[in-house]
Amino acid sequence: MSLSQAQKKALRSIGHHLNPVVTVAENGISDNLLAELDRALRDHELVKVKLALPDRDDRALMLETLTQDGNAELVQTIGKVALLYRKNPQPNPKLSNIVRFEHHHGRR
Repeated sequence: MSLSQAQKKALRSIGHHLNPVVTVAENGISDNLLAELDRALRDHELVKVKLALPDRDDRALMLETLTQDGNAELVQTIGKVALLYRKNPQPNPKLSNIVRFEHHHGRR
């Protein structure tokens, strides 16, 4: 599931207005955190994750683990915030950020 640059650009424009829904702290990745990430990706498809870790290398490792375990695609990272995407074959139109902002910034 590799996204093209055009797809990433469209997702970044939607993600710009989102707030982080999952926060990873120094305690690391737990089963509860993975369950919450899975729920967020299932409901919203596109989510921001805050990586509250001081070391850049630790954040990169944590992000790699989250994308693999969450079966998600990394769209963008800026500082301590990452934008993750996972397509839902049957999205809820009231919850999905993709469906809700379908015509955002000229998207069709």
